[in-house]
Amino acid sequence: MKKKLFGILSIVTLTIFAFSGCKNRGTTAENRNETGKKILKCSESFALETLNPHQDYQGWYTSIYGLTEALFIMNDQSSVEPMLAESAKADGNIWTIKLKEAASFSNGNTVTSDMVIRNLQNAGKTNSRFAYLKDCSYQILDDKTFTIETSEVYPTLLNDLASPELAIVDLDNSKDMGSQLVATGPFVVSSFEPGGTIKVKRNSSYWNGEVKLDGAEFYYMPEPDTSLMAMQNGEIDCYTGVTADAAEIFKNDPDTYKLVSIPATRLQFYILNKNRLDDSVRKAINLTIDTKAIETYLNGTVTSTDGPFDSSAPYGKVTKEPVDIEAAKALLEKDGYSLNADGYYEKDGQVLTINIAYYAARSLDTLATLMQEQLKTIGIKGTLTCEVDPDETYIATGDFDIALYCMIADKAGDPYYFISCTLAKGAPYNCGGFSNEKTQKLIDELKVTSNNDRRAELANEIVQTAIDEDAFGYVALFNKTTVMRNNVVNVFENCPFDFYFLNANTDMN
Repeated sequence: MKKKLFGILSIVTLTIFAFSGCKNRGTTAENRNETGKKILKCSESFALETLNPHQDYQGWYTSIYGLTEALFIMNDQSSVEPMLAESAKADGNIWTIKLKEAASFSNGNTVTSDMVIRNLQNAGKTNSRFAYLKDCSYQILDDKTFTIETSEVYPTLLNDLASPELAIVDLDNSKDMGSQLVATGPFVVSSFEPGGTIKVKRNSSYWNGEVKLDGAEFYYMPEPDTSLMAMQNGEIDCYTGVTADAAEIFKNDPDTYKLVSIPATRLQFYILNKNRLDDSVRKAINLTIDTKAIETYLNGTVTSTDGPFDSSAPYGKVTKEPVDIEAAKALLEKDGYSLNADGYYEKDGQVLTINIAYYAARSLDTLATLMQEQLKTIGIKGTLTCEVDPDETYIATGDFDIALYCMIADKAGDPYYFISCTLAKGAPYNCGGFSNEKTQKLIDELKVTSNNDRRAELANEIVQTAIDEDAFGYVALFNKTTVMRNNVVNVFENCPFDFYFLNANTDMN
C-alpha cells in the first residue's frame, strides 16, 4: 500500500511539475545557462528500487543510466562487440577472455580477471536466469586473461555476457550494491531515490574516452501523457516509449524535436492450437490475419513482421503467404464448411467458432479485437477470453484455439532463445501441439553450433517450418520510439535494444 501511495503521489507531483515548470523555473536551456553545465533531463517509466545490476532486470536500468557496463555490448545491427573485454576465443566448451588493459572502475581500480569472475559467480547466485554461471569452472591465466569452462559447448556465451544484468562492478568497494555502486560506466550516481528520481554525474575517471555531458536526471513518469507534457513544457529533453499520439505531436514540430522509430525486439505473436484446429482452418486463419492492417491501426507503435526476428538480421529471412481471403474461403469449403444465413461457416450443424485467448497488455487486447473482426470477414466466429496471467492459464493448460502472447524474441542478437522457448519439444510456449522430428534435430544442432552463418541457416529453416505448418503467426515487432530535442545526440536511438541510453558520447550541442 505504501508503494502504491508513493506511486500515486509521484504521478501527481510530476504532473504538477510538468504543468508549472516553465512558469516557475524557465526553460531547461535557461537553467543550464545559469549553472554552466550540460545536464540532460529525461523521463523513465520504470521505478528503479535498487542499483544492484545483478538482481532481476535491474541491470537494464543501471545500463540505461550510463552507470554500468558488461564485458560485451550489442551494437545497432544486433551483433556482439567487445566492451570491457578485448577479445574472446572458444575451444570446445572452454572460452578464453582477455580484458582491455585500460578497463577500470570509477574509483580508479583496475578491472581484473579475479573481479570479473567473482561478478559472474555473484550474478549466477543472484539471478536465476544466469544460474548456470555459478556452476561454470573458471581459471585465472593472468590479471587480464581468464577462462570459462561450461558443462557443454555453449556458442552463445558472448551474447549472454553482453546482457546488462552481467555488469561488472567493484564488489569490494560497492558495499551495499543496492544504494552504493562502484562500476565502470561513463556516469556515477549523484543521488538516488528508490522508486523515484535518479541523478548521475560525469565519471571523471572514465576509462573509455571523454564524457560529453556533465550529468543527467531521470524522473519516474509511469504515465506517457506526463512525459509528453514535460517534453512540451521544456522540463525534459528526451525519452523513449513515445506513444502514437505523442509521436504525431512531435512530428509536427521538426524545428524543436527529433523523432526516431525503429523495429525493436519485443514481438506480438499467436499460437495456433494444432490439437483443436484442422490444417485447413489454421491455414485459413493465417491467410486472413492482415498484419499490415494491424500495423496501420496501431499507428506507428509496431512494425508488421513475417517472422519473430527483424528481417535485417541474418536469422530473420523467412516468408509467409500474403493475405488471400478467397483462398481462405476455398480451403474451408473444400473441407466441408458452408456459409449459413448469418454469414458464418458451419459444418455438421456447428458454427466454426474460434476462441482467442489473450491478456490485456502490450496492445494484445486491441490485437484480439482486430483479429476477431478480420476473421468475421471470412465467416469465422471469434470469441475472446481475457486472462490476467497467461502463463498460469491458457499457456499452461492449452485451453485455446488461438493464444496471443508478447515477449522479447531477440534477447541478445541470437535466435536460439526464442526458438528454444517456443518451438522446441517441451518448451513453455510450444503449447499448441507443434511437433516436428526434423525441426527438433535442427534445434539441437542450433544449440551447439558456433558458426554464425550456419546458426542463421538453421534458425531460418526452423522458423519457416513453423510458419509453413501454420503452427504460429508472427504479427509485429514493437517499435522503439525515441524523442529528443534537436540539440540532443547519441542516446542509442538507433539501437533496437531497450537497455541502452546514456553513454559517453551523449551530448547537448
